[in-house]
Amino acid sequence: MKPAVRTALLSLVAAGVAGAAASRPETGRSADTLAVETASGWKTWWRRDASPSRWDGSASLAHQIHWTPEAPGVESGELRLRGSSEAWRTRVVVIRLQPRQVQLSLVPAFTRDEAWTVTQVEGDVAVALDTGPYRRSLPFGWVVSGGRELLSPEYAPLAGAVVVTPDGAVRVVAPDSIALERSRGAALEAFQSYPMLLEKGVVPSPLHQASQGVNLEHRDARLAIGTLRDGRVVIALTRFDVLGDTFGRVPFGLTTPEMAAVMGALGCDNALLLDGGISGQLLLRKADGTARVWPGIRSVPLGLIGRVRNGVER
Repeated sequence: MKPAVRTALLSLVAAGVAGAAASRPETGRSADTLAVETASGWKTWWRRDASPSRWDGSASLAHQIHWTPEAPGVESGELRLRGSSEAWRTRVVVIRLQPRQVQLSLVPAFTRDEAWTVTQVEGDVAVALDTGPYRRSLPFGWVVSGGRELLSPEYAPLAGAVVVTPDGAVRVVAPDSIALERSRGAALEAFQSYPMLLEKGVVPSPLHQASQGVNLEHRDARLAIGTLRDGRVVIALTRFDVLGDTFGRVPFGLTTPEMAAVMGALGCDNALLLDGGISGQLLLRKADGTARVWPGIRSVPLGLIGRVRNGVER
């Protein structure tokens, strides 16, 4: 989004809540912190000047979530965060799923010269979201669907991949391991995105050191995917949390380092940023069959869906 448009939107939103002083953007030290809303009030859990370079899987944010069982193998919850500037009120929608119960697969709409949104999925889909960035009508980098390679890998700093193997395991693969993954020919589904947010719990140096190719100040709506040490998958989508859904899709939110912190504090060992902004979108089908949808503003060429595996009791 162009800076002038972003500034105008932020001014419009701020004007809409001008009477609520407690909800206005904070300045000063809050620009370097993130706080989470708890039952006893706001609790600061991250500081930029003391940001950990490694996360140990203790999942301090995950423990703040009231997890709700959804489809078999799927649970969800939400967090409210308070940061600075455009992140002064951010809601994080979190889905945690068990790949042994939920089969993830890609929807390569680009092969049919089509575009895709989460609103197009079939009624048996439990989870749906967009994937990585794209150029014009093609996804960036490696795409494997149904065991068939549709696009070859591309190299870019911190451009990792999500790989689903035939046994259902899901891995977030670091850039320097993609060639090996490809040579094995064991990927049932795979796609690339960037940047890596966590590699074995470590925050890559370009995410906490300036001038290494990552814009550390840019704020946007974010979507990320990660894996826990026990093999479960975590999906997190941010939404601007002012005036309910009215401004939910406005692409305001966290920086890339802040999103790395969110995934680390959710317990992820490896994590990858997906295509957020106006593309970020998510669908969650609840246990009763109804769906919650957080739509994006534009369609995408490649989607990711999850279905409950055959034989798993619904």
